[in-house]
Amino acid sequence: MEKIRLSKLMSELGLCSRREADEYIERGWVLVDGERVTALGTKVDPAQTVTLDEHAIAAQSGRVTMLLNKPIGYVSGTPEKGYKAAIILITKENQYKGDKSGIKFSKSHLKNLAPAGRLDIDSQGLIVFTQDGRTAKLLIGKSSDIEKEYLVRVQGMLDAAGLRLLNHGLSLDGAPLKPAEVSWQNADQLRFVLKEGKKRQIRRMCEQVGLKVTGLKRIRIGEIKLENLQTGKWRYLSAEEHF
Repeated sequence: MEKIRLSKLMSELGLCSRREADEYIERGWVLVDGERVTALGTKVDPAQTVTLDEHAIAAQSGRVTMLLNKPIGYVSGTPEKGYKAAIILITKENQYKGDKSGIKFSKSHLKNLAPAGRLDIDSQGLIVFTQDGRTAKLLIGKSSDIEKEYLVRVQGMLDAAGLRLLNHGLSLDGAPLKPAEVSWQNADQLRFVLKEGKKRQIRRMCEQVGLKVTGLKRIRIGEIKLENLQTGKWRYLSAEEHF
């Protein structure tokens, strides 16, 4: 079997992100078949056993994940001129009063904090920010199978054939979309459940069947629901919660 970079294997195994893997290797926190590895670029057989030592495990346990109810008008990632990044809302003052995680806010929690997925500037709802590469991989890695649920307000006429196409049969960017779950929530609102997140996917899907999206809100990612988290507020993901 062809050898691959240790950092790549660690990422594929879900141990950490590739960036974190390089950091752990440099610090001597990675063992391959029980032997400590410290050289960046080391290649290993994918069948070998890779483990993290107690220092790496302790470092991971200190990393936080935050859930934000993003308002319309904020971008998920790095903002362009004239736009605001949603991460600026993560302040001590904006923390949800009902946060039951028991985690005390620290400015160190903002270091290396990054969005695990996107939510368009004109969309609102649940978005995840994390310091943990394992969580990011789980949510946005190529093999991610985590559901995302949305309530989508639309204008236009949709017949049974159009609804079937929204569920399965449309393509974007030259590639077929994964099957979705799309149903009517009420007279002018659809409920979408997706397992992928192409750029402006729902809006583009709706355009293909003659609908115009007038409002979009993400209400669930995996097992985590938006629930009572108010617009513009955030909370920690507690140790008991899992996507």
